[in-house]
Amino acid sequence: MTLHFIEAEIDLTESPADLPRAVETELAKRGDPLRWAITKTDPETQTATVEAVVTSDAQSQLSSDKSAPESAVK
Repeated sequence: MTLHFIEAEIDLTESPADLPRAVETELAKRGDPLRWAITKTDPETQTATVEAVVTSDAQSQLSSDKSAPESAVK
């Protein structure tokens, strides 16, 4: 198992009640989320920056998103 620190941008124009599901859906594309937090919001673009720790199997590779920094801890 490998831990990955990732950042993702989430659209805030959806219903606030749908926000946790939107975050978890985005994070699931990159691994199994252990924890996440909204660390920044941008009122102009209606987006939120989410920082998260996700896990993945050693054999599988995360899809690389060049706009989001990623680091791995083994």
